[in-house]
Amino acid sequence: MNGYGQADKEFKRGAARVVIGLLLGGAMLAAAAQDKGTVYRCPGNLYTDQITSKEAAARGCRTIEGAPVTVVQPIRKAAPTGPAAAAQEAKVEAEQQRQRDSDRRRILESELKREEDRLAALQKEYNNGQPERLGGEANFQKYLDRTAELKAQVERSQSDVAALKRELAKLPPAN
Repeated sequence: MNGYGQADKEFKRGAARVVIGLLLGGAMLAAAAQDKGTVYRCPGNLYTDQITSKEAAARGCRTIEGAPVTVVQPIRKAAPTGPAAAAQEAKVEAEQQRQRDSDRRRILESELKREEDRLAALQKEYNNGQPERLGGEANFQKYLDRTAELKAQVERSQSDVAALKRELAKLPPAN
């Protein structure tokens, strides 16, 4: 028992040293973390945690305790590039813009006329959901498929006409 008792005492001493070392190390880390986490408010509304307490005293900074500080980086406006930059540089004279608007109106009106004619032809063929049966539609399912396709074309054409009218409404009045 004598041999085991001595080893037991040495083990306990070693364990105690490890525990004390860990406690001291933890205390040192906590102090360092606390010092590192200190935020200083310096003259000119400058907030920093990157200086030591001696530097803070020399600069006339005060510690901020208990309140987290959120830092928001300012947004820097970069020089515009791409289409936005080209639009700023290429300002159009009023007469040239009126000409462009006139051309745009003419193009939209011709597209609207063409789409309204197409819509009228589709509605005539659709015949309110009862189109005439063609010779190749002996199978009733083919007739139903063509009717559904005509209905989809009519609806698509109606939405195109509405979109063209909205575009025309956005334009300035014609001269």
